Amino acid sequence: MSSKIEWRAAEGHPYRTDDEIWVGPDAVVQKLFLRLGEEWDGFTVAPHSFYDAGETVVVEARYTGKYNATGRELDSPTCHVWKLKDGKITSFQQYIDTAQFDRIMARS
Repeated sequence: MSSKIEWRAAEGHPYRTDDEIWVGPDAVVQKLFLRLGEEWDGFTVAPHSFYDAGETVVVEARYTGKYNATGRELDSPTCHVWKLKDGKITSFQQYIDTAQFDRIMARS
């Protein structure tokens, strides 16, 4: 990752507030990866298709895992848009079914 990566979780993502953009690897680790490790059992991202668009790569994938607080299991498609420059990731945009996350995490 670039030291100035801009990470955009999907609108309505349970870990995102308003129009928040996480900037830098430390922000991504603190706001996302640590929480995934603590709050989920076996959270995985399984990519299955990659689309090369020069300095942009689009990835179709599936998220799976069990949310510890509810015991509910997630199996959801996702799409990621990665932007690269000089061999480093400069931008990430996620697209997911946030309503499914809300159901799994008992937010609605």
